[in-house]
Amino acid sequence: MLEKALVGSKKYWFWVLFLLTIIFIGFVCYLYQFKIGLGITGMSRDVSWGFYIANFTFLVGVAAGAVMIVLPYYWHNHKVYGKITILGEFLAVAAVTMCILFVLVDLGQPMRVLNVIRFPTPNSIMFYDVIVLNVYLLLNLICGWTVLHAEYKGTKYPSWLKPIIYLAIVWAPSIHIVTAFLYQGLPGRHFWLTAVMAPRFLASAFSAGPALVIIAALLLKKVANFDPGEKAIDSLAKTVAYAFIANVLLFIFELFTAFYSGIHSHQASIKYLFVGLEGHAEWVPFMWAATILAIVGILLLVIPQTRKNETTLVIASIAVFISCWIDKGIGLITGGYTPTPFETITPYRPTLPEIGITLGVWATGFLIMTILYKIVLEVRASTELVVKYEGIVYKK
Repeated sequence: MLEKALVGSKKYWFWVLFLLTIIFIGFVCYLYQFKIGLGITGMSRDVSWGFYIANFTFLVGVAAGAVMIVLPYYWHNHKVYGKITILGEFLAVAAVTMCILFVLVDLGQPMRVLNVIRFPTPNSIMFYDVIVLNVYLLLNLICGWTVLHAEYKGTKYPSWLKPIIYLAIVWAPSIHIVTAFLYQGLPGRHFWLTAVMAPRFLASAFSAGPALVIIAALLLKKVANFDPGEKAIDSLAKTVAYAFIANVLLFIFELFTAFYSGIHSHQASIKYLFVGLEGHAEWVPFMWAATILAIVGILLLVIPQTRKNETTLVIASIAVFISCWIDKGIGLITGGYTPTPFETITPYRPTLPEIGITLGVWATGFLIMTILYKIVLEVRASTELVVKYEGIVYKK
């Protein structure tokens, strides 16, 4: 079926060429980093995780969020998700691939990743993070490709796949819970030292991931005549709304704990992010932008008229996605490292090569997503005029 990705319109090939150009620029920046070292980034002794790990953390959530489509369809027989379930599975494949690439570029010397295999350390959370990410990537590849191939042949997927699908559903939350444990188990970082870190991660994942699926599905509807189904999009939009509200509430609870308790160390990171601290206010505009986007996203999603309108729904989904990226990405990293345990401030700003590498990784993920979605569309187009699959009738 891979050959189906080699057929497309001029717009399709222009988009692929654009992504390949960004990938090339990112690769050149990475070669520069590989030669010189991580000194070309904005990271330092005090800020050892930066833009790479910020995007890694966010994308783990995007990958895990796909379960909010897969679980209702396979576990609860929610058949309205029949046309978009595979979009969620292939989104997870692209997102996990980006996660792995961000870890590799953050290592400086990518060969070091082999040390995880050569010298396994079961007492390290990072050891388990490597395991859950790679297994989740494999599970989604198997599930998505097998189901799509069965649809291409006009048959039902094989019975042996069912346990693997259920395993992928159960496995999905684990990848983000383990990632949250990487943060909340560090006693020297007060911003991360909270028991609600894992629930916050899951709430943001279950909003950002489905939000991206909504954007992708409605974009495919516009450019490729793909009909995801009105009920499916509305149902998924409600999931995004409830999950994102839960994410915002959990952050508000953290604000109450920090400021009502009067503990300076818990307040300092939040002050740095939202109002600045000791003359440093690098990320204040971004955090307030995330706040405004969160308010806009929630309002557009909870009002039925705007949630059911495709234009305002896309705006809401973009607002939720970007708000989660700012808050859970760069906000989480810089807030955790600033101030340092010595109560000093070491500003962090990503450099141009760092941004170039990041854009290259994102472009790689979108290229994978484009190819997989193109195959899905071509398979759907090449089937019979009416294909009956698990009780759902797809009509061209």
